[in-house]
Amino acid sequence: MRAVHAPSLCAVALLALLGTAQAQPASSGDTPGATLGSLLDLARARNPDYAAMRLDAQATGERELPAGSLMNPRLKMELQDITRGGERAPTLLPSEAGATVYTLSQDLPWAGKRALRQEAAALETEAAQGRAQQTWSELAGRIKTLYLDRWRIQGTQRLVNENLDLMLQLEKVLQVRYATGLAAQQDITRIHVEHTAMRAELVALAGEWRQSQTRLNALLGRPLQSELAAPATLPPLPAPDHLDFNRLSDTLRASSPLLRTETARARAAEKARDLGLKNRYPDVTLGVSAMQRQGSVNEWGVMLELNIPLQRDVLRAQEREAQSLLDAAQARQEAAANLAQADLADALSALQTARQTEHLMTYSLLPQADLTWAAALAAYENGKADFATLLDAQRQIRTARLGQLKAQVDARMRLADVERLIGEDL
Repeated sequence: MRAVHAPSLCAVALLALLGTAQAQPASSGDTPGATLGSLLDLARARNPDYAAMRLDAQATGERELPAGSLMNPRLKMELQDITRGGERAPTLLPSEAGATVYTLSQDLPWAGKRALRQEAAALETEAAQGRAQQTWSELAGRIKTLYLDRWRIQGTQRLVNENLDLMLQLEKVLQVRYATGLAAQQDITRIHVEHTAMRAELVALAGEWRQSQTRLNALLGRPLQSELAAPATLPPLPAPDHLDFNRLSDTLRASSPLLRTETARARAAEKARDLGLKNRYPDVTLGVSAMQRQGSVNEWGVMLELNIPLQRDVLRAQEREAQSLLDAAQARQEAAANLAQADLADALSALQTARQTEHLMTYSLLPQADLTWAAALAAYENGKADFATLLDAQRQIRTARLGQLKAQVDARMRLADVERLIGEDL
C-alpha cells in the first residue's frame, strides 16, 4: 500500500511571510477621496459651516466704514405762529405761517472717538477672519483624520483578507493531514474558529468604512451616500528637524487661528476701554438756521449744542465695566496661548512616540515574529509543536503588522493636530 504524503506547509507559509497586497479597485477620476488634497479642495468650496464663517467675516468687515463715519446731518423745519396771532385758522404752509425756521445740524463726536470706533471695528473684522480660519483648520483636521482612518480600515481589511486566505489554505492542508492521521480534529476546529473570527472582523470593518464615508460626505457638503474613492496615498511625514517644538511654537504664536482671534478680541476690548474714557468729554452738535417770513428768508442763525456728561457715577461704572472686559479678554488670550502650547507639545510627543513605535514594529518586532513563525512551522511539521503554537506564531505576525499600520496612521493624525493648532500645513 502506497503511503499518502501530506502537502508541505512551506508554500502556505509564504503567504504570511510575503504579505501579498490585495488589489484595490480602480477609482474614477471624477470621484474624490483618492488623495487628501482632493477632499480638502472640495471641502473648501462646499462645506456650509466654512462658507457661513467666511460670509460672517465679510459682513463684519462692512462695519468698518460706518464705524468711522459721521452721523447723517439732520434738517429740521419749524413753523412758528401758524395762526398769525390768532387772526386766522392754523396753516401748514411755510409762506403763510408767521415764520418758518430751517435748521441744518451735524453731530460731531469728541476728537478721537471716530478713529477708536473704526479701529475697534477693524479688530472685530480681524477676529471674525480668525474664527473663519479656525473653522477651516478644524474642518481640515477632521477631514485628515477621516482620510487616515479610511487608510487604516483599508489596510486592516487587506491584512485580514491575507490572513483569511492563509487560514483557508491551511485548512485544506490540515484536511489532508487529518485524513492521513497527521493532524488532530481539534486543529480543524481551531482553524474554523480562526477564520470565522476574521470574517466577523471584516464585517465590522465594512461597517466602519460606510460610517467614515457618511461622515466625510457630510463635511464635503455632498449627499451622504455618495461614493468616495479609496485612499491611494499616505501623506508623508515632515523631516524631524521641521518638528522642533521651539520653531513650531514661534509659528503657533504668529499664525494660530485661535490666538489670532483672541488677540484681536483683546485689542478690540482695549479700544472699547479707550472709547469709554473719551465719554468723559462732551459731543458737539453744530447747526445753521434760516428764518423765512412772508415768503422770503431774512434771518440767519448758528447753533452750538453740547451733551454734558454730568452723571459721573454712570460713566465710572461704564469705565470699570470696559476695564473688566479688557482684563477678561487678555486673560482668555493668555489661557488660549498656554493651552495651545501644551496641546502642541502633547501632539509632537505623541507623533514622536508613533514614529518610534513604527520603527520598532518594522525593524524589530516583525523580523522576530517572522522568525517565530518559521520556527513554529518547522517544529509543527516535525511533530515537535502543536497547531495552537503555529496559530499563535501567525497571530504575532498579524499583530505586528497591524501595530505597524496603526503607528503609521497615529503619527499622521498627530501631525494633523499640529497643523490644526498652528494653522499651516507642514
